Amino acid sequence: MEREKSLANCCNVNENPCNMCMPMGGILALKGLEQAMVIIHGSQGCATYMRRHMAEHFNEPVDVASSSLNEKGTIYGGEKNLKQGLDNVIKAYRPGVVGILTTCLAETIGEDIDRISQVYLKERGCNDLPVVTVNSPGYGGTHTEGYWLTLRRIVTKLARKTETHSKINVIIPNISPADIREIKRILQLMQVEYVLLPDFSDTLDRPYQRHYRKIPEGGTKLADIVAMGGAAATIQFGLTVDDSMSPGKYLESEFGVPLYNLPLPMGVENTDLFINLLIKLTGNHLPSAIEQERGRLLDCMIDSHKYNAQGSSVIFGEPENVYGVVKICLENGIYPVVVATGSKNHNLKQLLDDLLVNSPVRCTVITEADFTTIRQKSRGRANIAIGSSDGRYLTEKEGIPLVRYGFPIHDRTGGQRLLSVGYAGTTMFLDRVTNTLLEYKHKHYRRSMYQMFYQGEQEGQEFSAESCGEHYVMFMPSDVKQ
Repeated sequence: MEREKSLANCCNVNENPCNMCMPMGGILALKGLEQAMVIIHGSQGCATYMRRHMAEHFNEPVDVASSSLNEKGTIYGGEKNLKQGLDNVIKAYRPGVVGILTTCLAETIGEDIDRISQVYLKERGCNDLPVVTVNSPGYGGTHTEGYWLTLRRIVTKLARKTETHSKINVIIPNISPADIREIKRILQLMQVEYVLLPDFSDTLDRPYQRHYRKIPEGGTKLADIVAMGGAAATIQFGLTVDDSMSPGKYLESEFGVPLYNLPLPMGVENTDLFINLLIKLTGNHLPSAIEQERGRLLDCMIDSHKYNAQGSSVIFGEPENVYGVVKICLENGIYPVVVATGSKNHNLKQLLDDLLVNSPVRCTVITEADFTTIRQKSRGRANIAIGSSDGRYLTEKEGIPLVRYGFPIHDRTGGQRLLSVGYAGTTMFLDRVTNTLLEYKHKHYRRSMYQMFYQGEQEGQEFSAESCGEHYVMFMPSDVKQ
């Protein structure tokens, strides 16, 4: 009986996690290389899960091979499986570069994929084929760490010291193909010669074609990655990234390429930082098109401020994306009450502590978060959530409307076409947030007013937030800083 009571008070350490596993991020990074193919060294189910997860978000066919590690391979080693898998991948796809990622199973039994790949290339006589190996067990981190670690391994494997040239390296976090295209458009308007890594704007959001290509066109050219060691500078949108996983930090320490670590260009201030840095590095003038887009964003902020001031937000997702969204919300008076990421990221927590110090509302910052904790902390305090479609749990359980942003978006189409960066992207993002707040208000306004002024009076109740129903949200005394 006592045992049953003790078990009733227990719960999973991480319930409904706010992240995905490490190899998922590695696949995303590798899909941004030209003519790249990925093989997962592990069981078939891992590759199938990740392939399906990505295909549903991007609405594109996503090929991911597997070494199909089984019971025998688990006991005696999976070298034979991996070599056979590489044979099949090279024969069927003829890739320009192969990425090998590990899973929990392969790492637990101690598979040395560096050695196996080197032996394989020597045995097959194909040493000219670039192979990028990444140790990426699911328990080693989240998909965010997998993404950045894979980019670091790509640069470590391929970049070389070359003659200094005028190109600028631009290294981006996991953003939508539409966001990537917008960053490229800004660079082109600013007349910047650049190498963007990774570039899956076409490989994961290709135009319709009758002829099916096993490996879609697009991606960062391998020759451009090789030349990253001679670039004039590196702009990395990786303010929260640890130095040990930072490709920009590697280029700086190994080849002396100056590193400029910036936040994602979301919001006025963050985008200003990006544009001003481009002006500084190139000496070029600000194009009138970008100046007009900035003016339209300011006009949008003025138009919507009276609605946004009624918002209190819960924000979750990958660290870089979360930081960018928090900046937009603070600039527009949509004060966050909960900010969460599934990653263990001390840099983000420190940045947010500094950023939120002047916020009039108390905000709970959670790292290594799960949605159960996010729900508990946001209950009765937020009237809008911003993050991936996994956050629909907050809508279902707490009635908090969700603005879908980030990865993955599985319950709507067009996640790959959502634009949120730059002045133009921020304008579109802000419109989505404001319109969600308006829809929420109009949907529940009459009910809230009825409960506040009529039903409570009939029942002899005094006004309280609880008497207004689950959809009425206001800042509680404990939320407002003294």
